[in-house]
Amino acid sequence: MNIMRRYGHHALAFLIVAIWGTTFVSTKVLMLHGLSPAVIFLIRFLLAYACILPFAPRPLLSATWRDEALMLALGVTGGSLYFLTENMALRHSYCSNVALIVCATPLITGFLLGLFYRDERPGWRSFLCSLIALGGMALVVLNGRFVLRLSPAGDLLALCASVLWALYSLAFRIVGGRYPLLFVTRKTFFYGLLTILPFLSADGGALSPLRHAGATVWANLLYLGVVASFFCFFGWNVAMRRLGVSRSTNYLYLNPVVTLVTSHWILNEQVTPLALLGSALVLGGLYAGDVCRRRERGGAGKMPARGGRGA
Repeated sequence: MNIMRRYGHHALAFLIVAIWGTTFVSTKVLMLHGLSPAVIFLIRFLLAYACILPFAPRPLLSATWRDEALMLALGVTGGSLYFLTENMALRHSYCSNVALIVCATPLITGFLLGLFYRDERPGWRSFLCSLIALGGMALVVLNGRFVLRLSPAGDLLALCASVLWALYSLAFRIVGGRYPLLFVTRKTFFYGLLTILPFLSADGGALSPLRHAGATVWANLLYLGVVASFFCFFGWNVAMRRLGVSRSTNYLYLNPVVTLVTSHWILNEQVTPLALLGSALVLGGLYAGDVCRRRERGGAGKMPARGGRGA
């Protein structure tokens, strides 16, 4: 029981990042079947919202309009604009560029949190461990192919995606302890759906591929909506509340490692020794960083509940 209490939320964060690391394959399959990023996001969050609504039907609104505005920010930064900028970046830039920039999110998040919260500010040892994990992540993404070419539009969109997720983490840090996590997650899905509609209205035929969608399309949509969105967003909010935003966000360094394993298993892509070395650096950097962070804060790092009713 003590082991579960100590490591259960770390295991949850690892599981969620592992699931998110596989979503690239599902999204790629759906795009090959003619679905646009906006449509994929719409169906994904519709399914997630339908799953969470029976568990959190009330209240409809937050206690204050300021908190409601923060819920809107969660839906935009962690939902509609984040997914759109990331997918648009892949259309205008190289996958390696986008992956390298987006996976720098933990560093950007740590920088923003450090500006506002002293208890989330990493020490120099933790920062060094993050750099080691980031370097390992770069080796995994490049996978032995050291060819990087600039694509200003795509690279800027990827940077915007990183900043958006960091802002999502910051907004959650402000409002996440005031409300039940199911309520916060439901509001994120709702405002993500609401703010994606203008992008869909610009393309009148975006939904037409769904008319002839087969089992493969709907299986991937169900996986993205129920598992990768409903379960993972709620679980990620639990992890951020229990571990703290910085500690949980650092697990995102594992994303390319999972993608590497998945692409090798499903797509038979080659894994080089440098990619394996990078995976070891990611794991070692994460472990050492968590040890340093506990020492720096005396075991602190969990976000205070501030009157929330729990999950």
